Amino acid sequence: MTKSLLAEFTARQGAEDEVARLIREYALKVREEEGNLTFDVYTKSAAPRAFWIFEVYRDEDAFRAHLNAPYGAPFNAALTPLIEEDASILTFLDPLAVRP
Repeated sequence: MTKSLLAEFTARQGAEDEVARLIREYALKVREEEGNLTFDVYTKSAAPRAFWIFEVYRDEDAFRAHLNAPYGAPFNAALTPLIEEDASILTFLDPLAVRP
């Protein structure tokens, strides 16, 4: 079963451009991971400092491989002082079966 989540955080005032640069570079690396199916980055229209990342991995093993990628810790270390939260807020998602 796929592993899906929403990661969200808010850039500190004045750090929006640096956060956007970091996340763009990171997204390119994550999208190359064998088990990554989706890594889409959004900002809220009404609050452009608020970032949302929708991530989908092939399965739990692919997600674990993502967590252990060598570029993850440096990305998080660079991001943390630029955001309002202590870390990204992760919300794990389960698909809802929709029948006609």
